[in-house]
Amino acid sequence: MATPTIIGSSLPNIPWEDRPTHCEDILWRYSKNPILGWNPIPSAARIFNSAVIPFGEGFAGVFRADHKNGRPHLHVGRSVDALSWEIDDTAIAWVDEAGNPAPTTYAYDPRVLRLDDRYYIIWCDDFPGPSIGLGVTDDFVTFTRLERPLMPFNRNGVLFPRRIGEHYVLLSRPSDSGHTAFGDIVLSHSPDLVFWGKHRQVMSKGGEGWWQGVKIGAGPVPIETREGWLLIYHGVSGPCNGFVYSVGAALLDLDDPQRVLYRTRDYLLTPEKEYETAGFVPNVAFPCATLCDADSGRIAIYYGAADTYTAVAFCQVDELLTHLKANSEVF
Repeated sequence: MATPTIIGSSLPNIPWEDRPTHCEDILWRYSKNPILGWNPIPSAARIFNSAVIPFGEGFAGVFRADHKNGRPHLHVGRSVDALSWEIDDTAIAWVDEAGNPAPTTYAYDPRVLRLDDRYYIIWCDDFPGPSIGLGVTDDFVTFTRLERPLMPFNRNGVLFPRRIGEHYVLLSRPSDSGHTAFGDIVLSHSPDLVFWGKHRQVMSKGGEGWWQGVKIGAGPVPIETREGWLLIYHGVSGPCNGFVYSVGAALLDLDDPQRVLYRTRDYLLTPEKEYETAGFVPNVAFPCATLCDADSGRIAIYYGAADTYTAVAFCQVDELLTHLKANSEVF
């Protein structure tokens, strides 16, 4: 039996749909997209750019819910199959490390991962203006806010799922206080998830592809494979009618993830379907989470569509890595 490419756990109940007949795309969309649409819960108009993870016998998630006053907050969701979700109508009631209430003014674009046998949430926080928030839960009932890793302004914080050497490692995109028209991916190191330093640039916007010419940002938690860290990320172009967010991938060195081995030359998925091109913010495909089965190599990618919907795409890890190597920018 071949050694699995993904270094991780078996997930036999991963949501999955085979590639459609005559489809040659490396990523293919779930035929029943979107899985969450307009007004999914009474308090929120839209749920998108959200994160899911295996938990117990099913799945849990932390979802970006844009309330009807326009402010985004994080809500908990639960599911048996990771496609049909029951999402709490009230936002997460954060507490600080002493157990005192620690509410957020706003919170959006979460990522969730299991690290050191606990579940960590990282999101865009309000300190003041966009920064990186960090929290932890053991049961998806009680959520504790931890020290913020980085100073503002920053977005797209993504933790690696294990220490690399002696350090925890965090990807982010330094930004400004507005709808940033620039941005590269950098990484930072910490011995304890509190004090962060040793900042290094990973990837810059641009390259050969105009689809990522304005800015780039880390997407889901990197996937550990035998060949490197598989990073799915978003790239943004700036045509005359506004920004367009598309999906790409890169492979980072396992021991030194600031070193990029391969990087997408062409996008893997770009807004084409109506739920991606028409919505509150048109022309957005924004990946935030993956589910992976190490045994089969299957990957389910969760992405926000048009800042309105939650959608899913699928791929096989070996096919994606082969494509990435054959269609990579030169370093």
